[in-house]
Amino acid sequence: MKKQNSISRLVGNAGLQHAGYVAVAKTRAKVLKAFSYVIPIRRPMLFVGESACHELCDMLINEGSTNVFIVTDAVLNKLGIPAKVTEYLEAKNISYHVYDGVTPDPTFTVIEEGLSQSIAAKCDAIIAIGGGSVIDAAKMMAMSQGNRCEPKQLIGILKARKPAIPLYCVPTTAGTGSEATLGAVVSDDKTHQKALSIDPRMVPLAAAIDPVIMKGMPAHITADTGIDVLTHALEAWMSVNASVETDYYAASAVKSVMHYLPIVYKDGGDLKAREAMGVAAHYGGIAFNKAGLGYVHAIAHQLGAYYRIPHGRANAIVLPYVLDVNRQASQKRLAALARKTGMVKTEQAAESDSIDSAITDHLIAQVRELITDLNIDPTIDGLQTSDFDNIAKAAAKEVSDTYAVPLYLTASEIKDILIKIKQASDHCMNDKTESTKVA
Repeated sequence: MKKQNSISRLVGNAGLQHAGYVAVAKTRAKVLKAFSYVIPIRRPMLFVGESACHELCDMLINEGSTNVFIVTDAVLNKLGIPAKVTEYLEAKNISYHVYDGVTPDPTFTVIEEGLSQSIAAKCDAIIAIGGGSVIDAAKMMAMSQGNRCEPKQLIGILKARKPAIPLYCVPTTAGTGSEATLGAVVSDDKTHQKALSIDPRMVPLAAAIDPVIMKGMPAHITADTGIDVLTHALEAWMSVNASVETDYYAASAVKSVMHYLPIVYKDGGDLKAREAMGVAAHYGGIAFNKAGLGYVHAIAHQLGAYYRIPHGRANAIVLPYVLDVNRQASQKRLAALARKTGMVKTEQAAESDSIDSAITDHLIAQVRELITDLNIDPTIDGLQTSDFDNIAKAAAKEVSDTYAVPLYLTASEIKDILIKIKQASDHCMNDKTESTKVA
């Protein structure tokens, strides 16, 4: 009897703690919503098409920049991807310096090295040519140079006192939408834990969505980054802070991803599909810029930090399980999204709880099917249950600090998701082992 009473007290205390967590998180979500309305968030000038890079360079020149710092990574530089920009700058007699030291999940050391080179070369503008890691690194360099401060001093919300130096972006992946957002993620050099800097002045002045730049992206990266776009849009749509404006961009992004991602995955040279995915990524960035994200990103960020798996793939692994958990809380919203994006037949257009339930199931099934069709690896090498407490705690904190989710999960519920992910990962690994033995 005493043991039962002790258990009851523990359960009751846990319930009270979760209620307190939810109350604090909801308050922060309301503050963030007010922040998004009070603080103006500019949108970058957007150039789209095969001449987009040149149009972006023309804007930069017209704004008075004469010495440009180009931020990219070693692989892209070796492939000659920045050449479309650098050759045009040369033709216009504009000086430039290339820094290709950005790594996936860039650390403070990576950013500090680029910053020191930009300052030493007396560059007056930055062009980021790359994926989300490159763009985030460039954002931090531009803000640090503009504020004459160390990158670590910018971690948090509105830490800068001055604007960034002019920043322009040429995304090479259709994924993060970082060229449209007011934040940048930086990893700690030792722990690899991620820190966030948020400031509206971090939004680039312009971005070029150039399908020619994107066409060489390998199929597996196309798949991973494409699911990142889908995750941004879905989480922004389900957010309590969603609005008519964010709904428009989120729904447009979902519709494009569901149609064009399978096409461009099979044929990377399809410029129409590449362009559509680039615009979808941009729209996803606009949507979550104001509405926020959720548990998919919160958990995926931790999986990336602990096990060094690409962010897009981490999202693809987590996304179906979080959709399942949010199924009841977001049923009406998800059913409305399915209708809006044409994912259901016309005879299912009527609204009722039973029809909404069936449509929601259908939407989640389509997302799972897309991830399967893209052959995204669901395994996580080295995934340990001993890490789950810390992962769950960190994910819960990220959500409570920054996101307005439809349903706040307990640490135990987050661990349940992680257990399911591990079970699926182990099952897939066993299948691979058996297939190898047979072969």
